[in-house]
Amino acid sequence: MSAISKLSRAYIRSFALSPEKNAREFFDCISDLYTTPEVQSLQQYEQHLQINRLDHIRSVSYISYLVCKKLGLNYREAARGAILHDLFYYDWRDKYSHPRPHGYLHPGIALKNARELCGEKLTRLEANTIKRHMFPLTPIPPRYPEGLVVSMADKYCASWELYLSLIPAGKRMLAALAGHSDPGKGPDAGRPGRETT
Repeated sequence: MSAISKLSRAYIRSFALSPEKNAREFFDCISDLYTTPEVQSLQQYEQHLQINRLDHIRSVSYISYLVCKKLGLNYREAARGAILHDLFYYDWRDKYSHPRPHGYLHPGIALKNARELCGEKLTRLEANTIKRHMFPLTPIPPRYPEGLVVSMADKYCASWELYLSLIPAGKRMLAALAGHSDPGKGPDAGRPGRETT
């Protein structure tokens, strides 16, 4: 199986992760952050079309965790930085709800929120990962290889999210992930992972 196929399967699996069934080590890395009201509140915000921000950060974190583990990098801090990389509490599509331009400024906002949430527990690697995750849109690359993995995982997951939201085959896959045969039916249509997180 190719690396791309493995990543694709991991992305799809990220919607059904459970600390009790299939992802104990991953959740051991992030659960103190993931279960906070601040992080859980991200579920209310659309991230990329049909995918909410909580689903997005969980997918980015899981992909980052797997890749860093495979490469012998600090997978724990990569997963934690990824969970916090989009920790901002507004709808980025609403131009009146936040400073513009969002793409350039939200890493700093997320880092400020992560520092408030974590205090002294936020490591340098995690902070740099959050601050630099928009590379190459923002010109300064991450200082650590783990941060580069998170930045690439962010783009990879965003690409999947656009596919699942816009392409007919992706919409069918999204409906199946959500447990519905028709993307327009059901209370959480188009919102995978709600029952399993």
